[in-house]
Amino acid sequence: MMFTKHLREPVMRGEVTCSVRIWRSAHVKVGGRYALGAGHIEVTAIREISLEDVTPDLARRSGFLGVVDLLKVAKHGPGERVFLVEFTYHAAP
Repeated sequence: MMFTKHLREPVMRGEVTCSVRIWRSAHVKVGGRYALGAGHIEVTAIREISLEDVTPDLARRSGFLGVVDLLKVAKHGPGERVFLVEFTYHAAP
């Protein structure tokens, strides 16, 4: 799971623990581990949501200033399904 450059440090500090992604199908799975920095994130939950569920509060929790900023980054390819991915970061031992 990739993050834009400005989100990597907040994710590694534990300040950002969820991400909204617009895909054709889910690209991650619960329990999956994905490299980030010297450690990895572990997906703790994923669920499909609607665009109406993407609120200003959710955008801020995802590390963005607002919904418009989030949606500019969230869309990956031709996808139209919206997923909320929750995760924890684990630093390398």
